[in-house]
Amino acid sequence: MSHRQMIAILVACATVLLTTPLAARTPAQARPVVLKAAHLFDGVTGRLTDGAVIVVSDGRILAVGASAATPAGAQVIDLGDATLMPGMIDSHVHMGDESVDNWYLGFYQGIMRFPAEQAIYATKYAKETLEAGFTSVRDLGSTDFISVGLRNAINAGAVPGPRMLVANYAVGSTGGHADQAPYPPQLIPPAGPVQGVCNGPEECRAAVRYQMKFGADVIKFMPSGGVLSLTDPVDVPELTQEEMDAIVSEAHTWHRKVAAHCHGDLAAKMAIKAGVDSIEHGTFLTDDTLRLMKQKGIYLVPTLFAGDWVGEKADTYPPAIRDKAIAAAAAMQQMFQRAVKIGVPVAFGTDSAVEPHGLNAREFALMTKNGMSPADALMAATANASKLLGIDKVTGTIEAGKDADIVALPGNPLLDIHATEHPTFVMKQGVVYVDKTR
Repeated sequence: MSHRQMIAILVACATVLLTTPLAARTPAQARPVVLKAAHLFDGVTGRLTDGAVIVVSDGRILAVGASAATPAGAQVIDLGDATLMPGMIDSHVHMGDESVDNWYLGFYQGIMRFPAEQAIYATKYAKETLEAGFTSVRDLGSTDFISVGLRNAINAGAVPGPRMLVANYAVGSTGGHADQAPYPPQLIPPAGPVQGVCNGPEECRAAVRYQMKFGADVIKFMPSGGVLSLTDPVDVPELTQEEMDAIVSEAHTWHRKVAAHCHGDLAAKMAIKAGVDSIEHGTFLTDDTLRLMKQKGIYLVPTLFAGDWVGEKADTYPPAIRDKAIAAAAAMQQMFQRAVKIGVPVAFGTDSAVEPHGLNAREFALMTKNGMSPADALMAATANASKLLGIDKVTGTIEAGKDADIVALPGNPLLDIHATEHPTFVMKQGVVYVDKTR
C-alpha cells in the first residue's frame, strides 16, 4: 500500500468519525425521562391540548399523552404552567457569522479574522441558538467552510448546537450577491466556482458540485440581488434562466434541495420555473408569483426579522445599502400579509447573522403582527420547516419514534406569542440543555 493510499484511508476514516453523531456511536445509557406540563402543542394537529405527558428514552420519544405509563426508575420533570412543543426549526441562518452595528467594522472583521478564529465565534452562535429553543437549523451560506465544520463538530459531540443542514458557499454570478465585496483584485483574488461564483451553465454546475463535494446538505443560490451587498441592485435577476436551470437540476440530481435567495419578483419567477424548493425573503413578490408558489407547493421563508432589523439600522449603512434596506423593510411585511391571505406554504426563517443569533424567536411576533395566526406560526417553525428541510421523519412533531427535540414555553404561546422568546426547557435528542425549573 502506497503512502498516498494510506493517507486517503485515514482521511476517510476521520471523516466518518467526525460526521457520525456521537449518539450513533455511543448508545445512551441514561434512565428514561418523563416530561409533564399544563399544555401540549404537538405540531401534528396544530392545536393546543391540556395535560401534556411525554416519555423519552434513549434520545427518542417513547410515548405521548396523559395515559402514557411512567417507566420504572424514570426521572420525572414537571414543568408546571408551560407548553411542551417540538424543538423549533429556523430554516434560514448563517451560523458562521454575525453582523455588528457598525457595517464598516464588520467589513474589516470579515477580512482580518482568521477562519479558525471565526469558527470559535460560530460555536458561540450555535450554543446561543440551541439555548433559544431552536434544535434544528438550515445554514444557507458561510465562508471558509466554517458551517460545515461546525456541523461536524456538533454531530461528533465536541460542541453544543442545533442539528444543522448546511449549504457551504451560496452560488451566484460574478458581482452578484454571492460574490465577495469589491476588494481590489490585485490584493484579494476574485472568487470562482469553489467559492460559489460562476458564469454560464457549466460553471454553475461546477459550483454546485464543489459545494456538495465539501459536504453541503442543501444548495443555496442567488437569483436576485441582495440588501447588504454594495454593488448589485436588490430586485433584478443576477443569473440567466439557463444558469438557474443548471443549478437546480444538478442539485436535484444529487438529491439536494435548493433554496433561492429572491427579493425581486422576476428572479423568483425564473427560479420557480427552474424548480426551486423554497424562496427566501420574497420581498417584492407579486400576487401572481405567490399564487404560483401555492400551486406548486413551493415554500416561502420570509425572514421578516432580518427585514425589520436592517430597516431600523438603515442609517448606519453605506448609502447604496441604506437605500436598499429602506425599500426592503417597507415591502417585506406587506408581501407577507398577502402571502398569508393567498395561502402560500410558509416555513419559519430569520436570516440570523443579519441580526444577532439567539434572538430567532422574535420572528414569531412579526409573523402574527402581519396576519398569521399564532398556531400557524408555530406550525411554520415545526412541522412545516421539517418538511421543507427533509427531516420530518426524525423531528418537527411530538410523536412516538421521533427524536426527543422538545421545548417548553411559559404559559400558553397561542395567547402570548412572545412566550417563544423565553423557553424554560430545551431538550435535543434526549439531552437537556436548558432547564430553568431547577
